[in-house]
Amino acid sequence: MTSDHVGACCIVLHTHLPWLPHHGVWPVGEEWLYQAWSASYLPVVDLLDRLAAEGRRDLLTLGVTPILAAQLDDPHCLREFHTWLGFWHVRAQGLAGRREAHLREMAADEFRRANHALEAFEGRWRHGGSPVLRALADAGVVELLGGPAAHAFQPLLDHRIAQFALEVGLDDAMLRFGRRPEGVWAPECGYCPGLEEAYTKAGIQRFVVDGPTLLAAGRRTTEAYRVGDSDVVAFGRDLDITYLVWSPYSGYPAGPDYRDFHTFDHDSGFRPARVTSRHTPPESKQPYDPRAAQAAVARHADDFVAAVHDRLVRHAAEHGGRPGLVVVAYDTELFGHWWHEGPAFLEHVLRRLPDAGVRATTLAGAAEAGHVTGNVRLGPGSWGSGKDYRVWEGEQVTELAAANARVQRRLLEITDAVVRPGLSRRPDLDQLTREALLMLSSDWAFMVSQDTAARYARDRAGAHELRFRRLAEAITNGRDASREAAELARVDGPFGHLDARLLARLS
Repeated sequence: MTSDHVGACCIVLHTHLPWLPHHGVWPVGEEWLYQAWSASYLPVVDLLDRLAAEGRRDLLTLGVTPILAAQLDDPHCLREFHTWLGFWHVRAQGLAGRREAHLREMAADEFRRANHALEAFEGRWRHGGSPVLRALADAGVVELLGGPAAHAFQPLLDHRIAQFALEVGLDDAMLRFGRRPEGVWAPECGYCPGLEEAYTKAGIQRFVVDGPTLLAAGRRTTEAYRVGDSDVVAFGRDLDITYLVWSPYSGYPAGPDYRDFHTFDHDSGFRPARVTSRHTPPESKQPYDPRAAQAAVARHADDFVAAVHDRLVRHAAEHGGRPGLVVVAYDTELFGHWWHEGPAFLEHVLRRLPDAGVRATTLAGAAEAGHVTGNVRLGPGSWGSGKDYRVWEGEQVTELAAANARVQRRLLEITDAVVRPGLSRRPDLDQLTREALLMLSSDWAFMVSQDTAARYARDRAGAHELRFRRLAEAITNGRDASREAAELARVDGPFGHLDARLLARLS
């Protein structure tokens, strides 16, 4: 670490959506993917490209879950997203004919953005997200994190299924990006004692926990630690700094000048209002003013960088001048999809951190720079409500948690009974396992517990369980289920490399 830096800041972006192709369109379904893709993934890559063109490297850590990476490469999603971008273009043209001056001004901006998105997609994304993300990683601009296959909450998994899901996810990253990740984004920042052993087996060197998980173990988030007796390093999310953005009540996106996410012009589907205030009803919100929003971005970026700087100065003063570390972690979808100005804010922050004497770096860069100090024994934790497991096993999701446990037991029983030495790969067994992993996605319980599209989440979990049960019955009865498996794979077909025989070999 150089003496002209007061410390380092790791911005970690968690890029994830559950498996959505062929499972509805709107208000929850594929539209969710295409909105996030156009509003977040395209502009975040754009800003990273701009900074890379200036010679900047080691900028941030980009977690891309295997299930999201699969959708960015899926032929159906690529075709439908291209169509969706075309409709965005048409909607902007329609808005230009409206009487309201602020809507016509917005139409021009939306038209430009739609044009740019179409050009970016057709010129760079047309063959999938993997070449785009791989180029950023190969150039050293970002560190890519992997994760378990379908984003299951690992503390509630049987250890064999947890290890299997992790191996499938890491193998998937190897196929898409040409490298097996050394770090993972633990779904929901979920940790249980002993998880580091699974990480060690998989070759994982680092992961992120929520700040309270580290603080409860008597450690600070301004340093990273090896977990237990392993060499696997845990980085803790700094909640005070993270919540400057993330807090739904006082975070920057709630500022009066930003574009309001919840107020629609229903004829066009665009959001024409600014936040105005948290208590202003939609019909009374003021028109969006891009210039005022840009000024707010500059103010808030300065405030954020100052907060990071001050945190690191205090750490150095309390620890004999030793440079500290600030880790902030957000859903990538916050930047653009949920917070329209988010990409501009992120670019401002990345540009201004070095001027404040703060090194913007990756988790790998922070480890190499010496920010790992000692070992820690961690207790259970997550970044969910209560910082425990209640979101995924609490009263609101008791039935779902029980179904998840039931499917795990049945999956292990069947694979242990069917898989024998010399058994050829079986598409029905592979699809059985695939449906189980999709059902075990942490998203369904989260959506129910948080009451965000809870019915959709219950329906999705139930549909995957039903498909699992049909295949399980066929396999246990000795019936040829290859045709049914092939039909299901056309709808639920991520991870074509998944080989269920591996699950039987794990101990």
